Amino acid sequence: MNHWLVKSEPFKYSWDHLVAEKTGVWDGVRNYAARNNLMSMKVGDLVLFYHSNEGKEVVGLARVSKEHYPDPTTDDPRWVVVELQPVEKFPKTVTLEQVKADKRLQHIPLVTQSRLSVQPIGKPEFDIIVSLAHD
Repeated sequence: MNHWLVKSEPFKYSWDHLVAEKTGVWDGVRNYAARNNLMSMKVGDLVLFYHSNEGKEVVGLARVSKEHYPDPTTDDPRWVVVELQPVEKFPKTVTLEQVKADKRLQHIPLVTQSRLSVQPIGKPEFDIIVSLAHD
């Protein structure tokens, strides 16, 4: 199983949107690195859901429910989507400030590649963020 972090501006697509839909299509990705990450996602992989711009915080945990297929928002075959389902809204959000302050998380893409919207995250770092959300 792999672990991921996806970023979305809450006014465009928030955690609450995902919960309301029960299954969300992660579309609109137009960055090759993020697209490649979408293509690497497998059913069952766990995904940290991050609100970017507003809030700048990890708010919940989702699961990949369907692997990549062509993005229905474009005719360009280079772009793909995955489907996500909510697993848990975190009791406490984990802010970008907290992540940056934690020496164990200094090398994750959220810190080093802040504009990447779909990011791999190692299991140890994933576990640290989940732990911070439950402290």
